[in-house]
Amino acid sequence: MPNPWLALDAGADPVERMRLVGRAHERFVTGEPSAGPPMRSVVADSWRRSAVALPSADATAPIELSDDDLESYRAAHPLARALPIFRDLLGGLAEDGEHLMAVCDAYGRLLWVEGTAKVLRGAEAMNFVPGARWDEAHAGTNAPGTALAIDHPLQIFATEHFSRSVQRWTCAAAPIHDPASGRLLGAIDVTGGDHLANPHSLALVRATALAAEAYLRGHLPTAATSGLVAALGRNEALLTFEGRQWRLGRRHSELLVLLLAHPEGSTGDELGFALYGDDTSPVTVRAELSRLRRALGPELMESRPYRLRAEVGADFRTVVRLLELGRTAEALEAYAGPLLPSSDAPGVAKLRRLVDDRLRSALLAARDRTLLQTWLHSPWGADDLQIWEAYARLLPSTAADRPFALARIRELQHEYGLATSMQRSRN
Repeated sequence: MPNPWLALDAGADPVERMRLVGRAHERFVTGEPSAGPPMRSVVADSWRRSAVALPSADATAPIELSDDDLESYRAAHPLARALPIFRDLLGGLAEDGEHLMAVCDAYGRLLWVEGTAKVLRGAEAMNFVPGARWDEAHAGTNAPGTALAIDHPLQIFATEHFSRSVQRWTCAAAPIHDPASGRLLGAIDVTGGDHLANPHSLALVRATALAAEAYLRGHLPTAATSGLVAALGRNEALLTFEGRQWRLGRRHSELLVLLLAHPEGSTGDELGFALYGDDTSPVTVRAELSRLRRALGPELMESRPYRLRAEVGADFRTVVRLLELGRTAEALEAYAGPLLPSSDAPGVAKLRRLVDDRLRSALLAARDRTLLQTWLHSPWGADDLQIWEAYARLLPSTAADRPFALARIRELQHEYGLATSMQRSRN
């Protein structure tokens, strides 16, 4: 069975494939019934997503970060630490006059694009430059953007790109994950001519991504912990302890988070109230705690009071610690979403609000346009009226995205039944 992540089957004629796929692309964007060659499902699915997000196949990736904003953002990004790995493994390609090496963040924003001056000039024509946003929603089907969307290494060949301006390029990309939490950090990409549509380029970017993750794993900040809990942006906590992993169910995830929030220990009644509120049942709480203790083992959890024996870190505690140190950009980067977002346990909901409010307050106090923009581009920040208003106040009157920001503010004010900020200030 052909590898679905490779652009060309063994022995395929790249010129003929480019022509056939190009015809299929034109039929797709004009709404004509498809009668061409079967498309790779990963490309067909991406075309459909791109067609919904973009006004046309002539759309160009927008530039979101530039100058000082770009420099400060990428300097604080975790992938900056892996840049020597990227250059060591892919630098030869970037210097051969035919290829580009690019690194993007988890939102598809290009952090570094490297190659010879001639190739870089060609990339500039399609805004494949540092600071431009190349996720599918802004640039259509492309290797780094689609790799982020599906969280898998792949190649995108020539006319498989959704945007016409990109169709003379072929690229291979692989996602990169945080070795501690597993969250997506970004992607590594190689872009060049159609000769990249071979198994070697895909294997190379995948190996580079794995090498970067291994490097980051070996250079994690030291801490007096032997375990880690990931509970931000996920409904089921993931506990890693001394080489073992547990993916906990909803109730056990809530209990573990509550135990982490009170390392000094809690009674069964305290945990019951934090878990169920006034509807607590001592028998139910004891049963859940007993099952959790059996699952984790006595080396991890003890009773009287209930607490964790070992030093176990947690992603939400890392965010708070970074905020306490004034490292707002790193805290935002470490924040993978609300704490156990589907949990309605009173204690978890209170802790979730505390983490979110603290982070939002730090973002507002920092008055950093890039940090605010990062929050607003996340699923949990897209409807945050206060952050939108703060962001709009920092935008120059000539900024390209100012009209959109103001329209979004009016939309949210109407949705929330509020008067506009200007109306409130005049009254």
